[in-house]
Amino acid sequence: MKFIHFSLFLSIFFALNSVTQELTVAEDIFIEKRIYTTNKLEKVPVIDGLVNEDAWDAVPWSSDFVERVPDEGTPPLYQTKFKVMYDDKYLYIAIRAYDGEPDLIEKRLSRRDGFAGDRVNVIIDSYHDKRTAFVFTTTAAGVKGEEFVSENGNNWDDSWNPVWYTDANVDEKGYTIEMKIPFSQLRFGKAKEQIWGFNINRTIFRVQERSLWQRIPNNQAGFISEAGELHGLVDLPSQKQLEIQPYTVLQYDNYPAEAGNPFRTGSDFKVNLGLDAKIGVTNDLTLDLTVNPDFGQVEADPGAIALDGFQIFFREQRPFFVENRNIFDFQFANGQDNLFYSRRIGRNPHRSANLQEGEFANEPLNSRILGAAKFSGKTQDGWSLGVLETVTANEFAEIREVDGDTREEIVEPLTNFFVARAQKDFNERNSFLGAIFTATNRSLGGNFNELHKAAYSGGIDFQHNWKNRDYFLDGNVIFSHVLGSAEAIERTQRSITRLFQRPGATHVAVDPTRTSLSGSGGRVELGKAGGGNWRYNGGVIWRSPELELNDVGFLRNTDEVIQFANASYLWQIPTETYRNAGVNLEQLTEYDFQGNLNRLRFEGSGDINWINNARTRIGFGANFKRFSNFFLRGGPRWRRANSRYVFASFGSDNSKIFRYSLNYLNVHSDENVLGRNRYSIGLAYQPTDALNISFENEFEITKDRSQYVTALDTQEGRRYILGNIKNDQFTSTLRFTYSINPDFSIQFYGQPFISRGRFSNFNFVNEATAEKFTDRVNFYDENQIQEVTNTSGSSIFSVDENRDQIEDYSFNNPNFSFAQLQTNLVVRWEYIPGSELFFVWARGSVGNTNTRDSLSDGIREQVFNTPAEDTFLIKATYRFVR
Repeated sequence: MKFIHFSLFLSIFFALNSVTQELTVAEDIFIEKRIYTTNKLEKVPVIDGLVNEDAWDAVPWSSDFVERVPDEGTPPLYQTKFKVMYDDKYLYIAIRAYDGEPDLIEKRLSRRDGFAGDRVNVIIDSYHDKRTAFVFTTTAAGVKGEEFVSENGNNWDDSWNPVWYTDANVDEKGYTIEMKIPFSQLRFGKAKEQIWGFNINRTIFRVQERSLWQRIPNNQAGFISEAGELHGLVDLPSQKQLEIQPYTVLQYDNYPAEAGNPFRTGSDFKVNLGLDAKIGVTNDLTLDLTVNPDFGQVEADPGAIALDGFQIFFREQRPFFVENRNIFDFQFANGQDNLFYSRRIGRNPHRSANLQEGEFANEPLNSRILGAAKFSGKTQDGWSLGVLETVTANEFAEIREVDGDTREEIVEPLTNFFVARAQKDFNERNSFLGAIFTATNRSLGGNFNELHKAAYSGGIDFQHNWKNRDYFLDGNVIFSHVLGSAEAIERTQRSITRLFQRPGATHVAVDPTRTSLSGSGGRVELGKAGGGNWRYNGGVIWRSPELELNDVGFLRNTDEVIQFANASYLWQIPTETYRNAGVNLEQLTEYDFQGNLNRLRFEGSGDINWINNARTRIGFGANFKRFSNFFLRGGPRWRRANSRYVFASFGSDNSKIFRYSLNYLNVHSDENVLGRNRYSIGLAYQPTDALNISFENEFEITKDRSQYVTALDTQEGRRYILGNIKNDQFTSTLRFTYSINPDFSIQFYGQPFISRGRFSNFNFVNEATAEKFTDRVNFYDENQIQEVTNTSGSSIFSVDENRDQIEDYSFNNPNFSFAQLQTNLVVRWEYIPGSELFFVWARGSVGNTNTRDSLSDGIREQVFNTPAEDTFLIKATYRFVR
């Protein structure tokens, strides 16, 4: 297609042209790799945070840290030194963090992975692939944290929870830290002498200063690749990890009883058992197993309303799927689109029970995960491997019939999910080539004709870096193939992700005889990520109309080709006014596969980190020639009004006891079709080292004269009905954490949410692509539409379009006011490393409030007057580690 080739040419030309015209104000500096050579210990130290034992005399100190933030390349405020030694099972690290003002050291307690206060991060690239690393953090208060780093420092994942040992102590010279890290928690090859990437980062919290043992200039594109090296690890025995973690959950639910419903008597009690296991197949590859996993203590999803009809992305919070997710991640385009979206596994059933009058049903909330296995890791020669196999059960609704008998009705079929991922580093770790394959297979048994019998997707991804990793070329290409009955494939063609039935589309059409569908997508990007002050990139993204990933992936919409280009200029040397600053320009063009131009967007933004460590960000943008193939949900292509937007945010120094953030967004369009204002404020207060309180509020007001309501077939033809909506939305989130010590904490989460939409000035589409909004729609006058109450007591709008005193058609009143309350109180005790005890109280309610009420009245009704459901549970885990 000519426009694809032209867009790709523009993006590549932009990047290459920028290479020849770049103005570099800061010369690249050659930094020599530092090496620390360790030795085997002679005595075993006690890990108590006091570096005062003779055992540490087996190795020398290393120091000479260099400031990274704010003033890169200069001596830090206070120096740091460390030692590393080892035996057959453990790596031992001692750290002395000097501080001339020990009374000012921030000893903030927090939950594990809280990363608050003065702290030290030990960064270990045991694969020595110069792209990934294991990070062990200890704060001055002795709180531990761990992260797995990927993408050469661009992705830090704190879901990794290994078993290791640490402690800290504050004295008159500053503070000291001791660490004892089992080799079984790391991944490495079988070389006689191990050479690992190694670095240590220290944060002086009160001045927000970071210093590194191995200096890494701010204009350097990589982070893990630029670490120093740890030598001297000789003849390490094979470390095959073995961990078994059974759990027990006691759960009591209390909720409002429903008269006559035998399944909603007011309370339930259940006991649940399960098992997680981690087996080291080799030094660098691990097999994770789970049987009947429990996710009872996971925080609930935030409240949200989708007025555009598309699905909402929710982040994964279940531990089994969160850990090592970077290996299985395959984001192929922009946004959240991914070939693997683990929230599909264990989802709510596709069907609800088919009930007759007077019947009741006990329906499962989620599909039970019978078992799951995950094989993952990275080999010494650069192979990243991941295989995931999961089976979810047949799910049945138990139905109590009018005569008292019971029957079962299947609501979700037995389903197998499979994901395989591989990636290979080469060219001295400056390049990689990878692939992914996913499969979803359902046992339909002659039922569920609306579901795909099988769904497959696959893709390849690549990246090449050159000139000290300053420049890059990366991308991916993906494919999908789904199979099923003619009914299932027709539903796929007509779904909001595709809408093949829309009038005026000459490149797609619904074929009711098809039993399969195949599509493709991908991204190609070229740019500059480091060196000097300029950064830029450009590329092309595409999703074919037939692409389908939503059986085990996440795909919002299709039929799209996007050309994009970005350029940034950075000021990275501090002045008396700021620490660092930057400006950014973006350009984006969207087409569909018919060749229609659907959007042209420009955006400019700037951000600055002030010398007092406060932050400011402002920006503006505009959308032109904007059209949507999906707005009318099967109707013709719709012209959106040109719009402009501005945004601004300001945040205070995060090291202060009291801190805040302010955010504002304004969107307005031609002819006042759309107007939106979003305000948010976040407050955090830490009155003591043990107590941390945060309070976030977001209020959004949207006025849209073209909100989609419904589509109806009438004697005059198909009517696409729109309305003027005033949608007010408010969310408030309160969190507090009280840490008695690093292993015992009390955490609270509470969030009321309300979204209220009130409609007026209904209209129907006349000429969907007309330039003026008043030409795109026809407004009903007072003689054509009136609100009436039907026999069921609900409100409808009756339309007499031709004014002959006879109703031509009607539609339901679309007004809504949805409110939700979620609270969660968790007491967590890690009584020994890796083994935990949870006490949880969750309270929540969901309902619809009166649309005539104010937002405050709606929230008050939901919080105080609506009967809530309470869940009390105790969960105990014990981790057996070899």
